Amino acid sequence: MLVFEFTTMLSNQQKIQHLSWRAGFGLSPREYKKMSNLTVGTVLERLFKDARNIPELAASDFTFRSKEERKSMSDEERKAMKKMGKNSVFELNTNWMERMASPDYNPLLEKMTLFWHGHFACELKLPHFAAIHLNTIRRHALGNFRDLVLAIAKDPSMLNYLDNRKNKKEQPNENFARELMELFTIGRGNYTEQDIKESARAFTGWGMTPQGEFLFKSRQHDYGQKTFMGKTGNFDGTDIIDMILERRETAEYIATKVYRYFVNDRIDKAHIRELADVFYTSNYDIELLMRTLFASDWFYDKKNIGVRIKSPVELLAGMMRTLDMRFEDRKPMITLQKALGQVLFRPPNVAGWSGGKTWIDNATLMLRLNLATILFESKEADFNIKAEPEKEGFKKISRIKVQANIQPVIAAYKNMEEEEIFEALSNYVLQTKHPIDRAVIDMVLRKESKEAYITSLLMRLMSMPEYQMC
Repeated sequence: MLVFEFTTMLSNQQKIQHLSWRAGFGLSPREYKKMSNLTVGTVLERLFKDARNIPELAASDFTFRSKEERKSMSDEERKAMKKMGKNSVFELNTNWMERMASPDYNPLLEKMTLFWHGHFACELKLPHFAAIHLNTIRRHALGNFRDLVLAIAKDPSMLNYLDNRKNKKEQPNENFARELMELFTIGRGNYTEQDIKESARAFTGWGMTPQGEFLFKSRQHDYGQKTFMGKTGNFDGTDIIDMILERRETAEYIATKVYRYFVNDRIDKAHIRELADVFYTSNYDIELLMRTLFASDWFYDKKNIGVRIKSPVELLAGMMRTLDMRFEDRKPMITLQKALGQVLFRPPNVAGWSGGKTWIDNATLMLRLNLATILFESKEADFNIKAEPEKEGFKKISRIKVQANIQPVIAAYKNMEEEEIFEALSNYVLQTKHPIDRAVIDMVLRKESKEAYITSLLMRLMSMPEYQMC
């Protein structure tokens, strides 16, 4: 039984706000009202219970074509297929963004899927494979880490991205074997170059059908003896994964990455050890790891409140969820991801997005601070679109008009007095208090109506540096 022992002076409402941002994307107006009288323990139990319902994301009616079929197509047919595929990935992206933002879907499941999406980073261009990849992560996001790693190792997008489908006994390809250890499981310094070579041999013959189903090609597999991390045997890829997980360093590596993502970039070694112990002794139970983290008193320590820079996806999904806001045109959702520097399904490289301070530069900061005004006032805006993954120095300008509906949040506060609105909205939108006096902000707010006052106050609050943090 996990016991909640909070040692800080945070109110219950503040703790729930903190949990809602770290385990999700903030709260919609109706969620905020519903949860205000609940305990943190109750909210946490509901999050995990509802996360067991795993609705999958589906691509559109895009039909996968085999290599032979593509060869027989005309140039026009190929162009049409490419356009259809691009539109299907677009739909996957925006559908997922809308799930992150919607109170009708479990935020913890979506947040964990986003975390693992960055951890097992691979570029997803084919919609059929992208849907398989994302649904694989969703199924195992709060399950067993061994099952997740094994499923990713057999995933068509990963097999393709890191060339393991080309891994044959005559010519072992080390790409996947290297990243499996360096980035996905145990981390640098805990394996040798020889371990990489032997691991690559173990994964030979792991391939897929044109439709993306895993296929073990026995004739391409190296059945010879292999020595890996001090053990010798006729190992295959599953054996390699098991031996990596036998090492406690793997639990520590994943616990550290989880801590940085969900708690604080500045790690606390004692807390890492606590999480790693739970993860390792539970045979890599992800749900138990996350329950331990969210139920720990130190998670709600003031030093961990409002210290993480929201990723672009967290910022956009959080803004949509917090304001119960929807884009009438979905295209700006992609344009804004590009302009802010994080496009779902398009990580910059196999290491994923660096996060933290790398989210902020001169261009992205100005867009972040002006984003609320752009959205609320449906302004036309010029965006500097960042370079595509693995490219340097390429930028282009995209002009769009954003339309958004924020009536739900206006309706939630319009019956209050101005004094109450200011305090209530500040507590709702910001994780930490802004140092500027209320009177200074109040001077620039529109007051011809309650709706104008709420809208202008929201724009000011969401244009503050504090809103970039969670």
